[in-house]
Amino acid sequence: MAFSFGARTPRTSPLPQSGGVHVSGLHKSFGTQTVLKDVDLDMAAGEVVSIIGPSGAGKSTFLRCLNYLEVPTAGTIEIGGVRVDASRKRPDGACLDQLRKVTGMVFQSFNLFPHLTVLENITLPQRKALGRGKDEAVEVANTLLKRVGLIEKAGTHPSRLSGGQQQRIAIARALALSPKVMLFDEPTSALDPELGLEVLAVMRDLAEDGMTMIVVTHEMHFARDVSNRVMVMADGGVLEIGPSEQIMTAPTHERTRKFLRAVLDR
Repeated sequence: MAFSFGARTPRTSPLPQSGGVHVSGLHKSFGTQTVLKDVDLDMAAGEVVSIIGPSGAGKSTFLRCLNYLEVPTAGTIEIGGVRVDASRKRPDGACLDQLRKVTGMVFQSFNLFPHLTVLENITLPQRKALGRGKDEAVEVANTLLKRVGLIEKAGTHPSRLSGGQQQRIAIARALALSPKVMLFDEPTSALDPELGLEVLAVMRDLAEDGMTMIVVTHEMHFARDVSNRVMVMADGGVLEIGPSEQIMTAPTHERTRKFLRAVLDR
């Protein structure tokens, strides 16, 4: 599977499930330690935003707060029409279920069930979370396996796959639940460069099909060429956000310039 770092060209038929993201004043503290402070983000449906910045900036915490894997301290979150006010009491189970149904997430680790085949890893969540019948779940799974280029691995167990193949299966599993927004938390950080390119190719394909995506990444070429905008975080806040080409070539904040010099000059 080839991957080109040239600027992407959106296709004419975006994915029908895409939805916007609106985050206002998001704050997260662990005891006396503040890890997120007043983070705002507004995204249109079909937009791709990459989040970059130094370690400890709060990037992954921000992503995990969006679907309440981490419970934010304050702020509002709206994803795909589902709105949660974190300043009030913790949302009830039904509200969280709705939020997580519209939000798919791919982690650094693949989190596949080792005792299940690839096909079973993709069909089981559909049947449990969405109540789909076996035949429908298998049909969806096979369609997505073809999309990520791994239909021939349907009967294989994860331990027999490369890291890049396992991450592509993890993406297919997340897509099988028909999310409106996809969250990616450094999805290639555990992979060597060649296998990482396989995963980036799938992500680029999703972007071209109009999937709304938020990507925490250390892949600067992906951030520049595939994202519509780049958000730079440091010390729990947003340094700047803007068009990807502008942020990557002419950032306005000195901290951003210092960070980009460090990662691009390696």
